[in-house]
Amino acid sequence: MIRVVCKAKLISGVNVEEYLIMAREVISKTRKEKGCIMYTLHEDINDPTILTMIEEWMDEEALNQHNKSEHVLKIVPELRKLRESTEINMYKEVK
Repeated sequence: MIRVVCKAKLISGVNVEEYLIMAREVISKTRKEKGCIMYTLHEDINDPTILTMIEEWMDEEALNQHNKSEHVLKIVPELRKLRESTEINMYKEVK
């Protein structure tokens, strides 16, 4: 199982709702993908311009297929334009 944590800080002045509309489309389509266990977006309690996507995938192959999906290739670059910074961390469970 693979977990991904993607933390984004939006550019000052960006309309958060505009970002969320696009992000919700990615979420909706991603949740239907084979191998997707969890795909949720979280807003920082103290700063609504910090948004974190928490993902859980069956394996690396499922994550790789997700990263090649049409909706990711189309929408994620548009989301990146609205971000000041992005930090992506990938994890596997320690047994």
